[in-house]
Amino acid sequence: MIDLFIRVNLLFSSGKSAVTKRNVYYLPGMGGRLDTGLGLALLSRSFNLQGRELTGEFRKLDFGQQIDCVVSDLQSIELEDGGRVIANSFGAYLLLHALAQMPPFTGKVLLLSPIVGQLSNAATQMGFVPPLADRLGEIARAGAFPVPKQCEIHVGADDWQSNPANVTKFGSMVDIVVNVVPNAGHSLSKEYVGGVLDLWT
Repeated sequence: MIDLFIRVNLLFSSGKSAVTKRNVYYLPGMGGRLDTGLGLALLSRSFNLQGRELTGEFRKLDFGQQIDCVVSDLQSIELEDGGRVIANSFGAYLLLHALAQMPPFTGKVLLLSPIVGQLSNAATQMGFVPPLADRLGEIARAGAFPVPKQCEIHVGADDWQSNPANVTKFGSMVDIVVNVVPNAGHSLSKEYVGGVLDLWT
């Protein structure tokens, strides 16, 4: 069982000098992998990609164990050039819970289409209640969320899974900038995310 708590590290070569490589820790959405989608965009920008895939054995852990794994990961990577962290969708929900248990993270954090609690859509009659659904809101309302030194959020205006109203409310409570992307849903376009990464990195 101990192997389940060792962070997953994937180091890729982009053909560029290893000297220029920087480390980034990435948590994809549910069922997401590190070597597809956004992961590929990070690799093309000469990053050493590290993180947790929300699949397989890690996904089988209970939510508390997953949080503990991410906390342990962040405590180690924060020592490396301040630390860069990107999380998407449910990965961002997991990351926020991990950050809530730590001193303010000193590196850079980017959240894309984050889940911040319970969600529902009347039109589609779909909903989702994640573990500890009210916890982030409770911490934020109490003024007790340890806000990272540098953090920004991007969410689509038409995203029902990462409801922009809920995300904006959470952002205002914890003083994190929330960028609402017009005419965008849960999956932000490659062009938009690419532009964000170019400025963020």
